Amino acid sequence: MAYDLILRSGRVIDPSQTLDATMDVAFLDGKVAAIGSQLESEGTVERDVSGLIVTPGLLDLHTHVYWGGTSLGIDAEAFGRASGVTTVVDTGSAGPGNFAGFRQHIIEKSQVRILALLNVSFAGIYGYGSQVGESEEIRLLSPVLSVEVIEANRDVIAGVKVRVGKYASGNSGLAPLDIALQVADETCLPLMAHIDFPPPSYEEVVSRLRRGDILTHAFRPFPNAPVNSRGSIRAAVREARERGVLFDIGHGQGSFAFKTARAMLADGFQPDTISSDIHAASIDGPVFDQTTTLSKFLCLGMSLNEVITASTLNAASALRRPELGSLKPGSTGDATILTLEEGSFDYIDCMNEVMCGDKRLVARGVVLNGRWWHPWDDDRQAAAKRAPISSHSKKQ
Repeated sequence: MAYDLILRSGRVIDPSQTLDATMDVAFLDGKVAAIGSQLESEGTVERDVSGLIVTPGLLDLHTHVYWGGTSLGIDAEAFGRASGVTTVVDTGSAGPGNFAGFRQHIIEKSQVRILALLNVSFAGIYGYGSQVGESEEIRLLSPVLSVEVIEANRDVIAGVKVRVGKYASGNSGLAPLDIALQVADETCLPLMAHIDFPPPSYEEVVSRLRRGDILTHAFRPFPNAPVNSRGSIRAAVREARERGVLFDIGHGQGSFAFKTARAMLADGFQPDTISSDIHAASIDGPVFDQTTTLSKFLCLGMSLNEVITASTLNAASALRRPELGSLKPGSTGDATILTLEEGSFDYIDCMNEVMCGDKRLVARGVVLNGRWWHPWDDDRQAAAKRAPISSHSKKQ
């Protein structure tokens, strides 16, 4: 059979199929067409990925890619190339008042797939850097217009975003969260809630979330950490997981601590999804990219299959987009090619703690909608495979 592309003899890790084996993956018409050993082909472009890891296209569930539209925005395509990410989820950069511009000027022009969580505040995250939280002024919250914009853009809007906390909502307390929950309920979409410093408290926020809603910055440091001073997980956190609330990392500039992660993992509480919260103030550290974020959890004790699951199957499930995050035939034709390197690598968290790890994941290539989309041109592939990716060449 003639396919558009075959990846030959890679170590295929696909949690959606409980698969970890050396196999070929074939793509046709933008979809995964076949997966198996020694697939036959005629007139097909082939790539030898033996010795490399092939996963479903990585999803980053928390990014900010409204470049030029907010001070946080970064370029989605440059980030995707460096991180091996094929789907980025912009979490609330745009609100109902400026989503049309985000769609026309960024989403529709991007090769990397961009999905969005719509901010319930009219202009989205408009005041980052000036210490103006978009949820602080209740008059800016636009539930009716939010529902209208979601209904008109369901192909790219996958959920609702709200930010609450001292810096995001000031003295508005839980009111922005309650308004956002109404929008999510009206549109039958998941809600992602951001928390920072109290008020409100971690427990107050997570206690309001429903099955399928997402708490991001879930492994944040004190104050508003999910663990107490003795490292014990708070009861409200366990209760939320039991009823189906999802816990997302959302690393970012100030929302992830190794100390918190060690306590959570030691008690058997893994994140449902691992995301970078990449933006203009975190891309040069402490985040760098998605593969660095995944590498941190490898070095904290999660297995390779577990971190891949958290950035493929689980992320797609959180978005309710089963066509993503899988290499099952018929799924969207995205794949990420990785290497797992061993050595000595420094990683830094948001508290400036440096952890020396013994491994790291590095993106070596991307298949996007069934087409090879490599970070480097073909003439430089061999040299590039021997050299570190630029974001990893910095001391992390």
